[in-house]
Amino acid sequence: MSFDLEASTGPPLDEIQWRTPPQFEGGIHTNSVLYYFSESPFFDKTSNNEVVFQQGLNNPNMTQFLATRELFEGRLKSMSGLEFIVAQEPAETGPGAGTGVWVINKQTRRKRQGEEDEVTVHATYFIVGENIYMAPSLADIISSRVATIASSISKVLPTADEVQTWSPATGRTYQTTTTTEKTTKSRDLEAPSSTPMPDGLAKTSAASKTADANANIESRLLLESLRLHHRYGGEYMDENPITGKPGDFHLSSTGRKEKPPVPKNPSSLLVKGEALPALNTKVTENPLAKGAKETKSPKTPNMSKPKRRKSKVATTPS
Repeated sequence: MSFDLEASTGPPLDEIQWRTPPQFEGGIHTNSVLYYFSESPFFDKTSNNEVVFQQGLNNPNMTQFLATRELFEGRLKSMSGLEFIVAQEPAETGPGAGTGVWVINKQTRRKRQGEEDEVTVHATYFIVGENIYMAPSLADIISSRVATIASSISKVLPTADEVQTWSPATGRTYQTTTTTEKTTKSRDLEAPSSTPMPDGLAKTSAASKTADANANIESRLLLESLRLHHRYGGEYMDENPITGKPGDFHLSSTGRKEKPPVPKNPSSLLVKGEALPALNTKVTENPLAKGAKETKSPKTPNMSKPKRRKSKVATTPS
């Protein structure tokens, strides 16, 4: 009980590394790996491994199950409950050579009549040499990756803010590495006010200062425009609705009103019993009559008067 209390008050199991000099002949091998793991804080004393181990020590008939790992795990598979079992042995990388990595599962076995056992894996541990680690859970891995991404983004945003400029005309622009290096070099090459600068550097510096000043003015103008729109956006100086149709628009407040529609039957406008006005049938008198002088067209200089030919009238003998 004291062991469990000590383990619960310490750091999380997935954040510790445990090792101890092995007390077995030949070190850690296939028949001693589970006994070595049982000495670590990852081991649970209420598991079936502890039950079989105590039975082998106190009951001579059960001692045979402690001889080899195959017999020990065979005994565990015949029981129901919590157990620690080797899930993977070290892979062979060559003749007599291996990775030295053991994988152990903490799992619960439930017996089912006529079917295979139901196994639920709770945790996974791996032994590298003499060091024992607990594999992190999927939730811990995702949480760690998200924290790493958030930390990287928090570092990128201030850096991106330092190299970006914004103006209403061009929008958001970013300085490249080459531009930044040139700007740094030009600042380093700047001389005191008493020393004249080279023509190229002077022009570049003046152009950059002018561009920065224009960008600042444009930014201020845009902010002022947005402020005015936000304050007076719903107000108008003159509301003058437009009526009519395309090609024949009328402004309602300037006196140009729409023409009343003309009825197809003019007689419908008359009052019942009223006669139509008489039509004027008099012929207008000729303005040239009664002594009125005819206006002559101006003569063209150096033009001879055309001669008129007399027409011959044929006379018929009586």
